[in-house]
Amino acid sequence: MFKKILIANRGEIALRIICACKELGVKTVAVYSEPDRNSLHVRFADEAICIGPARPGESYLNIPAVMSAAEITNSEAIHPGYGLLSENANFAHVCETSGLKFIGPPSEVIRMMGEKEKARQAMKRCGVPILPGSDGIIANEEEALKWAQQVGFPVIVKASAGGGGRGMRIIRSAEELPHMFASAHAEAAAAFGNGDLYMEKFIERPRHIEFQVLADEHGNVVSLGERDCSVQRRHQKLIEESPSPAVSPEIRKRINAVLEKTMKEIGYQNAGTVEFLMDEDGSLHFIEMNTRIQVEHPVTEFVTGVDLVKAQLQIASGAKLTDIITLPIVPKGHSIECRINAEHPEKFTPSAGKITVFNTPGGNGVRVDTAQYQDGVVPPYYDSLIAKLIVYGRDRQEALARMNRALDMFIVEGIHTSIPLHKRVLADPDFVAGKFDTKFMERFMPQKKHS
Repeated sequence: MFKKILIANRGEIALRIICACKELGVKTVAVYSEPDRNSLHVRFADEAICIGPARPGESYLNIPAVMSAAEITNSEAIHPGYGLLSENANFAHVCETSGLKFIGPPSEVIRMMGEKEKARQAMKRCGVPILPGSDGIIANEEEALKWAQQVGFPVIVKASAGGGGRGMRIIRSAEELPHMFASAHAEAAAAFGNGDLYMEKFIERPRHIEFQVLADEHGNVVSLGERDCSVQRRHQKLIEESPSPAVSPEIRKRINAVLEKTMKEIGYQNAGTVEFLMDEDGSLHFIEMNTRIQVEHPVTEFVTGVDLVKAQLQIASGAKLTDIITLPIVPKGHSIECRINAEHPEKFTPSAGKITVFNTPGGNGVRVDTAQYQDGVVPPYYDSLIAKLIVYGRDRQEALARMNRALDMFIVEGIHTSIPLHKRVLADPDFVAGKFDTKFMERFMPQKKHS
């Protein structure tokens, strides 16, 4: 095991990694920007180094600054968390060439999975189900029209180099195609420095299902089952749960098996998440792979009993899966996570500022991952996530009751949060019945505005 690692992140995930390191006896180095000087990840790390001003490009995304901090503290490895540099293949390569262990997959695997169309073709070769679509990058509008007519409208074009909804357009007719294709290309080029697009058949009301995998450096792989992340707004997840109310034991077993085979074939290592869309017939279709720990990883930890962050550290230090987890994995119970964001619950506008009251819920089956505290300040420069509220129950009904209780006991004052929105969603009959898809919030919000 490592003696000391640097955490190239901030907020709750940096603190989560520190917790795992403390349990493994690993010293930690926190890096921070000037506004984060009083953050809890700085307080609880063994060492902390300021790497720049507020702007992420001058601090958390500044690779030379991060590498310098690792060098002067004699760190042996770097954990990138999620977001920021976590899926930056160049950063992983710099770590590799500098003799620092990157706690994640090899840089060439990150690069392959980061180019969405290459990832799609790799999954197809390994037998993972994918959506009908273009056979590679689309060169121009004329080629796009040919593929759209072959696949059948509606279709969706996506940026090969990115995610988060940027460079993505739904095209419902041949008349729409020229404008939509051009705007998607321009947005992708501006956002990712790469305007390459590919095309897939568009599913009108899919569920968003993702499978968690772990792979060691000795060729061993395990798929730990799925999470349902369908409740989202503008492609940003709000509520996640495991297992999915829509995934049968037969589907779970089949996808687990094909993913374990696929991860071995592509040489995957460490933690990763394979994302699918589920169509109206209950079939799963691959969309992308995230080569890092996910925000919503705690729901998988609850139902499997596997500490995914500790597993990341142990795998990166050379341990075999059989030495760190008990196989086979048999998920039990049900877990739900609500993302608590610093934003207005109706307008979705950011709400930075000082927190005057911060009371987190507790009790059996309740977990709060946060780096905030009373009198702490939410800066306006970063992601709005301030806490993750996760609950566990013996079944979905108990998990829902526990989440309702926990939301009532989660008090944040001084800023707006998404807590009231979560309370309303959990009271919705369709959500309670497990009848939701990625369009749920579009239907839910207009209805609530007039109620």
